[in-house]
Amino acid sequence: MTTVHGTSLDLPTPDGAADAYLAHPDDNAPHPGVLLFMDAFGLRPSLEAMARRLAGHGYTVLVPNVFYRAGRAPIVELPEFIDPRERPEIFEHLFPVMQSLTPQLAVRDAGAYLDWMAASPLVADGPVGATGYCMGGALALRAAAAHPGRIAAVGAFHTGRLVTDAEDSPHRLLGDVTAELYFGHADQDPSMTADQIKTLEQTLDAAGARYRSELYAGAHHGYTQNDTAAYNAEADERHWRDLLELFGRTL
Repeated sequence: MTTVHGTSLDLPTPDGAADAYLAHPDDNAPHPGVLLFMDAFGLRPSLEAMARRLAGHGYTVLVPNVFYRAGRAPIVELPEFIDPRERPEIFEHLFPVMQSLTPQLAVRDAGAYLDWMAASPLVADGPVGATGYCMGGALALRAAAAHPGRIAAVGAFHTGRLVTDAEDSPHRLLGDVTAELYFGHADQDPSMTADQIKTLEQTLDAAGARYRSELYAGAHHGYTQNDTAAYNAEADERHWRDLLELFGRTL
């Protein structure tokens, strides 16, 4: 693990400036880039710590506030420890913001994030990696489908609703993805059931995708987020091993 530097910055997008966090090895040399897509609770100290940990393995990691149209992060007041069962009003505030981030807007934003990384002297030439948590996994998958060739690998962890009946369901985009994919499913996740996982894997096989799809036993939706009630330390460490193996092969 190398020493890292973290800083806040604003990213230009077609719809304004997105606040973001950047972590990178402190040698100021170019390193493989990683675009980290947040969960619904947003850009906050725990995600910044995840970015620094990943950067410590030799990556330049960008974490945008994908809800920037609703304001700078955090867009809702968050306690130090997040338990939605005790604070249901958090999701009451977040849900309409989540809905307002349409697939079209998310894809447009991803292009702006990738453009910024391509122009940064801290990011090595070539395609980048992407990782996403909860809703961020779907955002990472949409970005890879919309920008093939620019994203070499995607890790999606405890990501729900990858398979829906909607015409723009994430799983319907898999034929456009060239990146290697890793899915770390929580087996206690009602938003990604066994049947949905089966459909996802059948679609991946039909698309000829390079992927691994694995079940994390005893884990709940949100198992990587150590400031939430869903955190599972064993599953989180497994996620780090799987993610680093993925990026080690591809970036």
